[in-house]
Amino acid sequence: MTTVTLSESNAPASVGVVTPETLVIDDPLTLTCGAVLPSYQLVYETYGKLNEQASNAVLICHALSGDHHAAGYHHEDDKTPGWWDHYIGPGKAIDTNVFFVVGVNNIGSCRGSTGPASINPATQQPYGPDFPMVTCADWVVTQAKLADHLGIEQWAVVAGGSLGGMQVQQWAIDFPSRLKHAVIIASAPRLSAQNIAFNEVARQAIMTDPEFHGGHFLANNTIPKQGLMLARMLGHLTYLSDDLMGQKFGRELRSGHVNYSYDVEFQVESYLRYQGEKFATKSNFDANSYLLMTKALDYFDPALEHNDDLVAAYAPIEAQALVVAFTTDWRFSPERSLEMVKALRQAGKRVVYAEVESTHGHDAFLLPNAYYEQVFAAYMRRVAVESAL
Repeated sequence: MTTVTLSESNAPASVGVVTPETLVIDDPLTLTCGAVLPSYQLVYETYGKLNEQASNAVLICHALSGDHHAAGYHHEDDKTPGWWDHYIGPGKAIDTNVFFVVGVNNIGSCRGSTGPASINPATQQPYGPDFPMVTCADWVVTQAKLADHLGIEQWAVVAGGSLGGMQVQQWAIDFPSRLKHAVIIASAPRLSAQNIAFNEVARQAIMTDPEFHGGHFLANNTIPKQGLMLARMLGHLTYLSDDLMGQKFGRELRSGHVNYSYDVEFQVESYLRYQGEKFATKSNFDANSYLLMTKALDYFDPALEHNDDLVAAYAPIEAQALVVAFTTDWRFSPERSLEMVKALRQAGKRVVYAEVESTHGHDAFLLPNAYYEQVFAAYMRRVAVESAL
């Protein structure tokens, strides 16, 4: 494995107010499942400036409930920055003084790109449950279309965490000459049976909600709020570490004494219900999109077509890789990252591996962490030096 030298980065700043853009693609898209989208649109954001050689472009792939809004703000009074704002901006790990950064919302999601809430041209009604299954391979094809539109023949870096890290792997396998570096964070070469089981429970919580209406909840002017709430509560449990939950909540009672009831009594119950309620009512996340995204997680398995040989699956890769894991991430544990590192090395690829101490579980890849930031920034500076950016 390659090692990197750490040095100080510039003082970080925000990319400021950003405006999403929309690309409409009229070419039919044949999906992995066999269905065809006659046309589709992608919503995306860009930060920084593309150089004359188009050699400084970085693609950011988002996770399950993420989107194109990775950094900056949507208006002057916006209090909530993009989901990876701590790592994207002037002087940050992904330095927008150096790199041209692109964040894109995946099809099947619900943040502007074509998805279940979009109008089906065949019926002039929302697709709803009729929107076809999508996979990481499908997303990569659409992201390549966006790259073509932007005049980017090769990404300097494709980066992402969790489900985003799966897309990075798919990019490196399917379009090996179109990226120089793959940054795979808090991810895995495929889901474990336990992870698939968590996703199925979340889907059942949504699909058995009386307000789901077989996925036609928009036509019935409602949302499966209870199902979304339960799905998010379950997901949140898996994103946090046991140590962190103990530190934050312990067995603390809200009222200071036991009430012997099924009402909220422990602080951790209150926290989970708050997170579930916020996601179900304020995030406007489409329930059908949640189902699609979890299935895309389940389906990702590049070794499947190679008799479960991950080394063979990684054979086409030309990119160098940075793989990052977090010590308390039990949903995508360091052992899963080491599977990728081992297979990449056996396939003869150059790879840097960093295991970061953190108490934050899977969410650690989104949060400030000095060592993580140093490793990430150092790797990106090396990319810039090698590319003479």
